[in-house]
Amino acid sequence: MKKTILITGSTDGIGKLAALKLAKDGHEIYVHGRNADKLKTVISEIKAASNNDTINGFVADFSDLGAVQNMANQVNRDLSKMDVLINNAGVYKSRVTKTKDGFDIRFSVNYLAPFLLTKAVLPLLKKGDAPRIINLSSAAQAPVSLEALKGDIALSEMEAYSQSKLALTMWSIHLAENEPDLTVIPVNPGSLLNTNMVKEGWGFHRSSADKGRDILYDLAVAEKYNNASGKYFDNDRGGFGAIHPAGNNDEAVQLLIKNTNFLVSYQE
Repeated sequence: MKKTILITGSTDGIGKLAALKLAKDGHEIYVHGRNADKLKTVISEIKAASNNDTINGFVADFSDLGAVQNMANQVNRDLSKMDVLINNAGVYKSRVTKTKDGFDIRFSVNYLAPFLLTKAVLPLLKKGDAPRIINLSSAAQAPVSLEALKGDIALSEMEAYSQSKLALTMWSIHLAENEPDLTVIPVNPGSLLNTNMVKEGWGFHRSSADKGRDILYDLAVAEKYNNASGKYFDNDRGGFGAIHPAGNNDEAVQLLIKNTNFLVSYQE
């Protein structure tokens, strides 16, 4: 069955690879990137390589929450439904560490932006066929500081990245519990895959980017994950696993969601 699929951060890396693989199956794919020219090029590349003309896209810089809301508004105007949302966009290393909104760029791109986008397009997902949300987590996870989330204190690159990824994972599980009609799966696609983000951040890789592409593809459409909502998939281990223990604290989850809703509410 043909699905309507939006993949953020899909002009490069495993997002682009997954978009191409899904496009080859004939699905309607929406690509996202922050550069309009690059987005246009990637859409043309995927159309040609997949022989699929139902490829379109959206432009938004996820370090700017206003731009994320504008993109969400456009998605809601252009689409009648959405079957799969893959929140893949992410950042580790950046020349700019603070966003215009005052947040650490890793918290903005990796967590606040997908939170805001997903919240805004939930009505479209609820119209979809067996709708799924796949959220890109990481093996790197650390207890979330609400002060850091708000931008009140500065963290190292790794600490901010790790906290943003646990925040995303905690929210994913919370969302799964509160939206029983959706399948929500946070996933570590694999550590140190051969992508530009990994090259820029760490300078070496351990696994092919295809490893991440394949798990995103499977989680998006494979029937065996129909009942996997709220479970964390660890692709380093090849199956479902445990998140950082700090993410299992109910009080911490509630405080995280309350503060996140407050931080993104002025964009709505």
